[in-house]
Amino acid sequence: MKMQTKQTMILLLGVAACTAPMADAAAKKPNILFILADDQCWETIGCIGGEVKTPNLDKLVAGGVSFKRAYNMGSWSGAVCVASRHMFNTGRYVWNCNDLIKQSAKWKKTHKNKPFPGQIKSWSQQLGDAGYSTYFAGKWHVSMFSAKQVFDVVGTERGGMPKQTPEGYNRPLDENDKNWLPWDKSKGGFWEGGTHWSEVLRDEAIGFIDQASQDDKPFFMYIAFNAAHDPRQAPKEFVDMYPIESIKLPENFQPLYPYADDIGCGKSLRDARLAPFPRTEYSVKVNRQEYYALVTHMDVQIGKILEALEKSGELDNTYIFYTADHGLAIGHHGLIGKQNMYEHSLGAPLIVNGPGLESGKRITERVYIQDIMPTTLELAGADMPDEVDFQSLLPLITGKTQKGRDVIYGAYKNLQRCVMQGDWKLMHYPKASKYRLFNVAKDPNEMNDLAENPEYAERLKTMKEALASEMVRQNDHELD
Repeated sequence: MKMQTKQTMILLLGVAACTAPMADAAAKKPNILFILADDQCWETIGCIGGEVKTPNLDKLVAGGVSFKRAYNMGSWSGAVCVASRHMFNTGRYVWNCNDLIKQSAKWKKTHKNKPFPGQIKSWSQQLGDAGYSTYFAGKWHVSMFSAKQVFDVVGTERGGMPKQTPEGYNRPLDENDKNWLPWDKSKGGFWEGGTHWSEVLRDEAIGFIDQASQDDKPFFMYIAFNAAHDPRQAPKEFVDMYPIESIKLPENFQPLYPYADDIGCGKSLRDARLAPFPRTEYSVKVNRQEYYALVTHMDVQIGKILEALEKSGELDNTYIFYTADHGLAIGHHGLIGKQNMYEHSLGAPLIVNGPGLESGKRITERVYIQDIMPTTLELAGADMPDEVDFQSLLPLITGKTQKGRDVIYGAYKNLQRCVMQGDWKLMHYPKASKYRLFNVAKDPNEMNDLAENPEYAERLKTMKEALASEMVRQNDHELD
């Protein structure tokens, strides 16, 4: 697929790139294509991590701006994607968003079948008010309102994840464990309905592009893949791209995480049960093999969507944003899921591609992935509601500023907190009364905990103060 690199913009959380001027104000407003993956670690972008084949995402990185340090803020539930997607669609920080959801749930108890009025319109409604035709298909997982309430056109609206089966857990036990295979359509999951869900989403997206190209209105497309969430199912040809002997173990692999139970990542966590306890090298390699296959399969579908956009004649006037709702561990630190504060799980890819942007620019400043939401409002010339907490990335993308977030905050239920400032990250595990301190510049794999090293006592104190301050700013009362 040929791509006009300076005419495409994609945001990839976890990479770094920068952009240039915006489209001519006299021209038609730019289209906006938002592609959201699920459970995708930033290192699974081929040109970043090097082990996964993602030629189409690589082209987006090469032709646009990517971010090396893009983060999800965390979650109030084990389903981290629920919090992430609510933040995208409301523009609110994690605990402000949680408060809004509680208000919504209370409203629905006494006002059945009536939309929650709230105090903020959804992302798509704000773009609709700015003159956009809005479209959604794929994984929704937002409880405050249905996709049909807030988008003009809706394709297939999926639930949180494809159905897992008992055979999909605690596996593989050894080389002879073949009870569950990614290409076995009898297990359902991504194969439910006969066609892989990523391919269904591809076809629906292409259908809307064909339709939208005949319309004078600009469009906002929100395309949400269930991939690369488990069950990690892909056609056999994709699994065969990754021979098990070629799969590398993460450098920070360990059989068990010492604080797993204290941080909510022990056997009681669904995600954690996908692989055996303790983690074995073989089980982690197989899980990563299947994960890589699903990511590559998704990349092929994304390539076909972008090809259709180019054929429609709309590519030159479209900003493309690509990210995932968070990352994933799959063996890093003995963890499998995303419910942790390490870089592999809190971070995600973020790529932006579009008209007038600088090709191959990589931004190393820290941002939140949900900063995409106000970025699109600014591109669309829409009003920026006071209630939107996140901030536009355009100043960073266009080079008007070189400064990102001074502080990044992370939270998981009432079990984990973290703060990042400068080269440092502090994690706090309240249940274990444990702090972990890492210099992420010198120790990117977060393997050397300095919290109990007396040489870093002053740094530990400073970071504890930063965390306490940020918790106040974030209206974080979960630990009260």
